[in-house]
Amino acid sequence: MFRRRQQAKDPYHPFQMGIQSYSLRGFGFEEALKRTRQLGLEWVEAFPMHFPYFAPREQWASMKEMVARTQTQVVAYGVVGFGADEKAARGVFEFAKAMGIKVITADPEPESFRYLARLCEEFRIPIAIHNHGPNTRYDTIRSVVEAMRGQPDWIGACIDTGHYLRSGEDPVEAVRRFGKRVYGVHLKDVKNRTQFTVLGKGDLDTVGFLRALKQIDFKYCLALEYEENPKDPIPDIQACLDYLKSVMGKV
Repeated sequence: MFRRRQQAKDPYHPFQMGIQSYSLRGFGFEEALKRTRQLGLEWVEAFPMHFPYFAPREQWASMKEMVARTQTQVVAYGVVGFGADEKAARGVFEFAKAMGIKVITADPEPESFRYLARLCEEFRIPIAIHNHGPNTRYDTIRSVVEAMRGQPDWIGACIDTGHYLRSGEDPVEAVRRFGKRVYGVHLKDVKNRTQFTVLGKGDLDTVGFLRALKQIDFKYCLALEYEENPKDPIPDIQACLDYLKSVMGKV
C-alpha cells in the first residue's frame, strides 16, 4: 500500500506506523509535519482542519508541495462527514486524489451510501467508517458491521481503539469481525472507559490488537492518536512510541 522503509531500520515493522495529525492540533500543519519527522515517523493521517479539502483549488498545488518539503506522506484523511450531497462528496474525493491520499476516514450518514461506493470505485479510494465513542452513529462493532453489510469492499472500517474502549467494545474483536476491510486505525488508550492515557497505561490490549492486525496482514496507516495535552503533546507522544517499540517483539 505505501512505500516501505528498509525493515532493518524500522522498529515498527511490519506496520506502517504514522500519526493522526489531530494529535498535533496545537501546531500549524507544516510545523506538525516537521514534528512528525522529528518523532521518526513519515506516514500521516491529516485532520481536515489542518489540511482543508475545502481550500481553494488554486492552493492545492502549494499544499502538496508543503507536505513534500517536510518529507512526510499524507496517506489517509479524516474524519470527514458525508451526507446526501453527492456533489460535495465528490469534492472531497477530488482533493484526496490530488493529494495522493489512499484512504478517507469517514462518518457517513445513511443516505450517503447510495453513492459512496460508486465514488470510491471511480477514484480508487476506499472509505473507512470511523467509530466515535458512546452514543454516536457508529459507536459499536455491530453498527459498523451493519453499515458495511451489502456494500462492496470499498466500504471498510477505521478502528479507533480508544473510542471502542469508551463504548465498552473490544478493539481486538473489531479486527476479527472486520478482517480485510480494516483500512485504518486510530491507536489510542483509555483507562476505565473515561480517561485517555499514554499507550500502555490504559486498558487496551496493545499486543493482542497488533497481533490481530498482523494476522489480517494490515497494510494501511497505523495512526497513533493522542487526545490529551494539545499544547505540549510531544513528550507523551514519544512515550507512546517508546512503549510500542518495547512490545513489538511480542507481536
